[in-house]
Amino acid sequence: MTDIDDTLTRDGAIEPAALDALHALRAAGVPVLAITGRPLGWSLPFAGSWPVDAIVAENGAVALIRDGAALLTEFVQDAATRAANAVRLAEVAERVLREVPQATMARDSPGRVTDIAVDHSEFTQLPAAAIAQVVAIMRSAGMNATVSSIHINGWYGEHSKWSAAQWMARRLYGRELASEIGRWVYVGDSTNDQAMFERFELSVGVANLRDFADQLHSWPTYITDGERGAGFAEVAQALLAARVTLP
Repeated sequence: MTDIDDTLTRDGAIEPAALDALHALRAAGVPVLAITGRPLGWSLPFAGSWPVDAIVAENGAVALIRDGAALLTEFVQDAATRAANAVRLAEVAERVLREVPQATMARDSPGRVTDIAVDHSEFTQLPAAAIAQVVAIMRSAGMNATVSSIHINGWYGEHSKWSAAQWMARRLYGRELASEIGRWVYVGDSTNDQAMFERFELSVGVANLRDFADQLHSWPTYITDGERGAGFAEVAQALLAARVTLP
């Protein structure tokens, strides 16, 4: 299981080393699931073209699952809940833009269905104090809020990267992740991966995770030598060398 931004990608595009690694894992029968804060709309073309079994977008809210030539879309929340939350999300977004003058919504916002995202490092640079202010506004409105390597994400609901990991293990493979957590690997790069680092015995941070050293309270078990896609490729090489498969 892996994050996407700055774990597989650089500047929003998958790095060749990471794509080659995904193909090598697929050929060896090692399943890969991507879990991201990116939106449904942004994730759609990659879910259909990358050799992954699924991409779970919007921090666990919606899954894009490969089913032969088809791509299935499944939500955690029903349509009525999503519609009600959309009104609340818009109100919080307006408040953020009103109270934090430097803030701008992420450019991928039109593809979002269940959350909002504020850009802090993708196309603009938001000061640390402003990032903290955005997080505080979101949480004061009763939202979950996390900070990735590029965005501040906020949403309503109990879903998370961890719940997404459990959901997909059960949905795709009929397996209970919590009871066999030592058999799975999670790869990430940022502060919003810490909950996963805490739960996975085989947790890995690509080398650029060190950029967030002063903000981390939970470190992964391992850190790669390479950054981003090169780091993910190191993980894939280690798995393939150990001939790890899912029986």
